[in-house]
Amino acid sequence: MRDIDVLVVCPNRPEQMKMLDETYRLHRYDLATPDEKEAMLREVASKIRAVVTTHGGGFESSLLDRLPNLEIVTSSSVGVDTICVDACRARGIPVTNTPDVLTDDVADMAMMLLLATLRRLLPGVDWIKSGNWVEKGMMPLNTSLKGKKLGIAGLGRIGKAIARRAEASGMEVSYYGRRPQLDVAYPYYDDLLSLAQDVDVLAPVVPGGPETEGMVSREVLSAIGPKGYFLNISRGSVVDEGALVELLQAGALAGAGLDVFVDEPHVPAALLDMDNVVLQPHCASGTVETRGAMAQLVVDNLAAHFAGKPLLTPVG
Repeated sequence: MRDIDVLVVCPNRPEQMKMLDETYRLHRYDLATPDEKEAMLREVASKIRAVVTTHGGGFESSLLDRLPNLEIVTSSSVGVDTICVDACRARGIPVTNTPDVLTDDVADMAMMLLLATLRRLLPGVDWIKSGNWVEKGMMPLNTSLKGKKLGIAGLGRIGKAIARRAEASGMEVSYYGRRPQLDVAYPYYDDLLSLAQDVDVLAPVVPGGPETEGMVSREVLSAIGPKGYFLNISRGSVVDEGALVELLQAGALAGAGLDVFVDEPHVPAALLDMDNVVLQPHCASGTVETRGAMAQLVVDNLAAHFAGKPLLTPVG
């Protein structure tokens, strides 16, 4: 298969990149300058049969239009909102992603943010480092998870994994979605605003993209209330980030745990100074084990495609 040309829009993990390099003829679009990219496309665009990318690298329709013989797009991520899936589908080009393998790590990150925010982990560290424990005694009391109500917007694989962990911590779980799910007993809400009004913590667990953009509006955030918390491990685009900052500043929300932001890697400066907000750099799936499994799915999906076998994880 060394005669198969693959365009690398965003690279895979080193071990899997080595596998790809030993199997295909790779063209490192990701390493090229704008002028070099244009020259590369003029030379090899008609030869490219596969694309390797990630959510961060994306794949735009303008690039798709330059690749007349493209057969498959593989992405080492679950989210496909940065990939022109509809345009690919219109040309009969399958897109693959990496579901399932990151579910547990993302759910763990959600619980880490939840615990760190409500139990005020970082202020506790600062209390010791600043000498306050010695000079002032015990720090102010924090908040227990037990008995709190967690509202999950989007009860898919990751949402259910978070729900199981929250239950184990003594929380009550309810959820919002397009329709009730028959395999769970959690209370169902068909209105996100109503869910926000009834819970202590609201967590969207939905894909990014136009359908979910801004779904957690100022009104929804306000409904959580001054004793409530917002948790986001999905996409920054699903929340009105400006409203979130303003409500936190005004004390209209008790706190937030955030792994994702609208304009990554840029984080609103106001959030950096808040001791009731815990921030992470969009790394919920960022473990060696999970990123390796995601990268391997890219390798395996390409191998299946060029062997004429069913794809492992095609985007529906």
